[in-house]
Amino acid sequence: MNSSLRVLVVEDTASLALTFAGQLEAAGCEVDVVGDGTEARRRVEHAHQPYDVVLLDLKLPDCDGLQLLEMAPEFVEQSSVVVITADGSINRAIQAMRLGAYDFLVKPVAPERLTTTVSRAGERRVLEREVSAARRMNRRERFHGFVGASDAMQAVYRAIENVANSKATVFVTGESGTGKEVTAEAIHQISDRSNGNFVAINCGAIPENLLESELFGHVKGAFTGALENRVGAAKEADGGTLFLDEICEMELKLQVKLLRFLQTGMIQRVGSSRPEAVNVRVICATNRDPAAEVAAGRFREDLFYRLSVLPIELPPLRQRGDDIGLLAQSFLDRFAAEENKYFQPLDAELIGQIQRHSWPGNVRELQNAMRRAVVMSAGPKLALPASPGGDTAPGANPSASTREPALPTADSDTPLPPSGFDGMTLEQIERWAIERAIERCGGSIPAAARALDTSPSTLYRKRERWADRDSATD
Repeated sequence: MNSSLRVLVVEDTASLALTFAGQLEAAGCEVDVVGDGTEARRRVEHAHQPYDVVLLDLKLPDCDGLQLLEMAPEFVEQSSVVVITADGSINRAIQAMRLGAYDFLVKPVAPERLTTTVSRAGERRVLEREVSAARRMNRRERFHGFVGASDAMQAVYRAIENVANSKATVFVTGESGTGKEVTAEAIHQISDRSNGNFVAINCGAIPENLLESELFGHVKGAFTGALENRVGAAKEADGGTLFLDEICEMELKLQVKLLRFLQTGMIQRVGSSRPEAVNVRVICATNRDPAAEVAAGRFREDLFYRLSVLPIELPPLRQRGDDIGLLAQSFLDRFAAEENKYFQPLDAELIGQIQRHSWPGNVRELQNAMRRAVVMSAGPKLALPASPGGDTAPGANPSASTREPALPTADSDTPLPPSGFDGMTLEQIERWAIERAIERCGGSIPAAARALDTSPSTLYRKRERWADRDSATD
């Protein structure tokens, strides 16, 4: 037996308690004895170091052993619990194991059985602590473009490493802004295809009639505007990785061709009758629930099962705890350097303010918020709005000369006032409605498109046209 094991014996029959303690001490254990649940709980809560094993009688004078495990989960969190029961209470012992107990012993207990069970229980707890300590020491805060040390992100890092050199398709899911393309790039970077091209296609940003050409290429004259041959993304990624973002936006007819490509490794350019072989690793991503899309008939079931061989789900930022502060500081350092400014590190007050925001747009929203704060702050202390996501601080009162006319909110239940859009052109009203929908959807253009009952490609085209026009007038 491991002579360093610390054992707490919880037994109200003094003779049995002393017997158990004597046998365990003879085996080299350090033993404490208590006779009721109240004292047991006090010892566990105030122990200078956790007990490795708690030997727990199920019948105590002040409480029931099962109730003690329910009321004090720290027993099974900190120690291996071995329950002791009489012959007639085996079912209760099984209930205790469901509550997290390691094993049970039936009275009377043979000395060898007692020491062997306690030894195994203690060794398991010691091993668990060593593994936990090793994981803490090896916890990574940065990983191929990611910043985050939470348990959820450690699991993502391990998943990326596990799938990197597989030939199977990876399906990345997660809310908009969680880092799906960063995941795909990380898989490519650490794979044996890293010397090849990484080619990304956003299936929601390209008009449906052009997506097949973008993906598989076309020959000159295949359709109006096809003035020259085009190899397509799949051929361009030959020997490397092809990333298909927002895969659930792909129309059903093209899904059939994508499935055939995945099964055969052959592409056929638009307008060509000659198939070509390509060797690519395919990674797909979506911010939708693909199973729900299959159930709704918008995504082929056979394609879904072909794609989701190796699924990776990215956690939303609100579930990543202290990662929010790490990311905010990382963005602050980066954007301060870009703007040639100096800022003090984020203090507890600022980090708390950032963490209280729900970040529906996830890492992308946080990144944009930090860039905006850096640009608008003189320093050396960063100034954040009351709502870090970008809302105007309460009580703010811009001057009448600079304030734009108040517009009705898109989510209002009341009719729009007749004067709400006075002086605005139809295009300006459309732009306001689209940008407002994107903002309400946390920056997700596909989600905004669904809310506006239009296609994502329409919104991408309009925003690109507006951006070109804005840059031309700067």
